[in-house]
Amino acid sequence: MNEPQLSANALKVLERRYLRKDEDGKVSETPREMFLRVAQNVAQADLLYAPGKDLSPVIESFYEMMAELLFLPNSPTLMNAGNRLQQLSACFVLPVEDSMESIFEALKNTALIHKSGGGTGFSFSRLRPQNDVVLSTKGIASGPISFLKVFDVATETIKQGGTRRGANMGILRVDHPDIVEFIKVKEDRGLLTNFNLSVAVTDAFMEAVDKDEMYDLVNPRTGKPVGKLNARMVFSMIVHSAWKSGEPGVLFLDRLNRDNPTPLLGEIESTNPCGEQPLLPYESCNLGSINLARIVKDGEVNFERLKELVHRAVHFLDNVIDVNRYPITEIETMTKGTRKIGLGVMGFADMLIQMKIPYDSREAVATGEKVMASIREEARQASMELAKERGAFANFAGSLFANRGEPPRRNATLTTIAPTGTLSIIAGCSSGIEPLFALSYVRTVMDREKLPEVNLYFEAVARREGFYSTELMEKVSREGRLRSLTDGHVPEEWRRIFATAYDISPEWHVRMQAAFQSHTDNAVSKTVNFPDGATEEEVAQVYRLAYQNGCKGVTVYVHGSRDSQVLSIEGTQERREVPDTTQAALAGIVPEIVAAARTIKPRPRPEVTRGQTRKVPTGCGAFYVTINEDEEGIFEVFAQMGKSGGCAASQNETTGRMVSLALRSGIDTESILRQLRGIRCPSPAWEEGGMVLSCSDAISRALGKYLEECKGLSLGEKKPTLDGGMKTCPDCGGTLEPESGCWVCRSCGFSKCS
Repeated sequence: MNEPQLSANALKVLERRYLRKDEDGKVSETPREMFLRVAQNVAQADLLYAPGKDLSPVIESFYEMMAELLFLPNSPTLMNAGNRLQQLSACFVLPVEDSMESIFEALKNTALIHKSGGGTGFSFSRLRPQNDVVLSTKGIASGPISFLKVFDVATETIKQGGTRRGANMGILRVDHPDIVEFIKVKEDRGLLTNFNLSVAVTDAFMEAVDKDEMYDLVNPRTGKPVGKLNARMVFSMIVHSAWKSGEPGVLFLDRLNRDNPTPLLGEIESTNPCGEQPLLPYESCNLGSINLARIVKDGEVNFERLKELVHRAVHFLDNVIDVNRYPITEIETMTKGTRKIGLGVMGFADMLIQMKIPYDSREAVATGEKVMASIREEARQASMELAKERGAFANFAGSLFANRGEPPRRNATLTTIAPTGTLSIIAGCSSGIEPLFALSYVRTVMDREKLPEVNLYFEAVARREGFYSTELMEKVSREGRLRSLTDGHVPEEWRRIFATAYDISPEWHVRMQAAFQSHTDNAVSKTVNFPDGATEEEVAQVYRLAYQNGCKGVTVYVHGSRDSQVLSIEGTQERREVPDTTQAALAGIVPEIVAAARTIKPRPRPEVTRGQTRKVPTGCGAFYVTINEDEEGIFEVFAQMGKSGGCAASQNETTGRMVSLALRSGIDTESILRQLRGIRCPSPAWEEGGMVLSCSDAISRALGKYLEECKGLSLGEKKPTLDGGMKTCPDCGGTLEPESGCWVCRSCGFSKCS
């Protein structure tokens, strides 16, 4: 068996997150052993249908597919196959019915799933609205938003043992009476940090938007209308919130259910955390991605190789269902009843570059559609062949396929375009169907050094075509993209081909998503990126285009609309020798950044300040947080626990001093809040808006509310242009990229959604 050929960064990610470790936390497995472990484990399912079968060819086939980076399964399979957990699925949907028993049963099951490495999706649409009557006690309902916060706190507590973080999707129907609060909830950036949010919109709502009509709000407890809202106004609120913060996304609910393969089992109400996998309650799904960058031969797609690879991948993913260890019995029953799998792709942008096709072109859209059509057709054939050997999925009778008189198939769904942030780092390719994020950026390595990195395809082309120069590489490193360069050194052909996410107009993002969706059973996870200065009307137009072109949902990100951590794309570049195979080692550091980090000094405290004091309840009593500003902004925090003294007082004084020092030194407030938020003590307390976990958590809540009230934007206000506007990786300090409805660090493999 061939030894895996992995980049230095891929090895780093594998060692950090995937390879086995001993009791002391030291890596005890090589990448070759990992792929072999997974192949041997997944191949065992063949014995269920052919006892005594020689598994050697199957193991070799599965191993080579992964070791050659042609196909990789979702992260839990790589992490857990053949290990103690043996939980191999990435996606789960849990029901949340309108009772305390159901809500907290879902919360318990969420904990079990997150502990095992999975992500969860929920629809909170069945919960009665805020201030509705509770018949059993004659009390007042707190509404779905309050329970979202409970699930968020639980997720924060679990943390999944440091391998995969808990990720959730929270969905509310657009006709739920609490929809306005849901749309606006993430305007407080400290809330629901472990959730992606999406509004489930109906065809009737979109028609009402188009006609500027009122629509009914329906109490899910009674099923009766309880009020009306103007559809266009609510649509504008969704657009404004997404323009400002990237959330909520939008799911087109009726379209999801038109493609529901097993309607007799119920309606689809939710998806997994990134929105690409619609599932029934208690269903799970196993995902995997083919690396399109490795199926190009002589500038053309090698469809024969793709066909063979699809058949092997479907075999692999169907086996995963049988060897999987499910967190609860209900999930095992539903999953084996429909046997849904989601085969997708990564490396699409790399494939287009090799074929010399610009991403934002009709040829690229046609290529994407042709490739995905081939994948789905071959996946169907593979599933039908498996059904002949192993039987159709248990709920085939009554399915859409049976009703149409189609042959039995093994799997109710076969194709999904999922985020591949971490997997694409391992495979050394671009993520999913996203364009390149940047041609060059500064990568933060584990020891906090910052290294400039230029896209390897671009550097190889520049050397081959004769326009490579140190000066050009430095310009690309500063700009991050080619189309903004006007010096004429790069031929127009290559300026077009090496397009990056913000070079491409939102319309082309949607066209590409729609092209893949037209041949995808489940859904497509993709981010529509907008440059600085985008208007709310442009965001609204993307939502309309996505709906009109058959997408099942859409997520947008306006550059600079979230945290103000600057994307490092400027730096110096030393001459490097890069082989024509596009494998290169990183070299050089950014001395300006390193030097600046070593000489940061806090600004002095003025004699006169302005601010306010907030009272926050804690389990130890009333807690008072004083926040002061100078002319440059917030710079000081004091914290005091009533009349307490001794150890508690000294600890709170220390925390306040360190927070103040960070503020006066220019550390961005969101980074400070992230460090304080979620720290627990033995005596938490409730306040309006959620649970206060400790004094440190109380400081983060007070500071977050202060920022929201004093520094927030009102509706219709012009959004400030932030320099870079990117989030910082909590693991390594690198830059998080918005992709496929998620945030991914390409330095260390961190993903907010996996």
